[in-house]
Amino acid sequence: MEPILRIAMPKGRIYKQAIELFSKANIPVPEMLDTSRKLIIPVPDASMEIIMSKPVDVPKYVEYGAADIGIVGKDVLMEEQRDVFELLDLNIAKCRMSVIGMQDNSGELNAKVATKYPKVAAKYFREQGEQVEIIKLNGSIELAPLIGLSDRIVDMVETGATIRENGLVEIDKIFDITSRLIANRVSYRIKQEQVQGICDALSAVIEEGNDEDHYRQSI
Repeated sequence: MEPILRIAMPKGRIYKQAIELFSKANIPVPEMLDTSRKLIIPVPDASMEIIMSKPVDVPKYVEYGAADIGIVGKDVLMEEQRDVFELLDLNIAKCRMSVIGMQDNSGELNAKVATKYPKVAAKYFREQGEQVEIIKLNGSIELAPLIGLSDRIVDMVETGATIRENGLVEIDKIFDITSRLIANRVSYRIKQEQVQGICDALSAVIEEGNDEDHYRQSI
């Protein structure tokens, strides 16, 4: 009998696309977990358990071995800097990390930048040779320049609708974001056959999707 493989699954934006990908790969993950109040969902037919988690906590659970593998956005990986194996780019939940500012800001910028991602922001501005004060926020980052807390913010952009509606513009893209499959280093060795089986199944679906995208673009 195979040991139980624990998978940390993020609630929210990534969840539906991750479940769809798992379903296409014939990995038996129950549907509608995102609306369930249960935090741990057993999948006995597949020797798995699903841990429902806030996205930011996924790499912590995986690093400390509370979960064997997990799904997490590249933004969280870059910010958290956890000691995990990044196994696979799942090519879902696509967006980008950007520097954003006021549309009509033509004066000299102050040195305050608001963000949920202080490590990412600090690294970016350090590489630009610009000294700034990073203000860590947890709520609506777009509010910061509107109330004069900062001239610029560093945040994720998906469609850009929210920033446009608030008179903001993208100043610079820092990096593209997709969701990744990560693994605990010890679990990857001990449960390598199970982990690799999931990787191979997901890789086949992702490759098939990439081929379809390429075909559509070529016609």
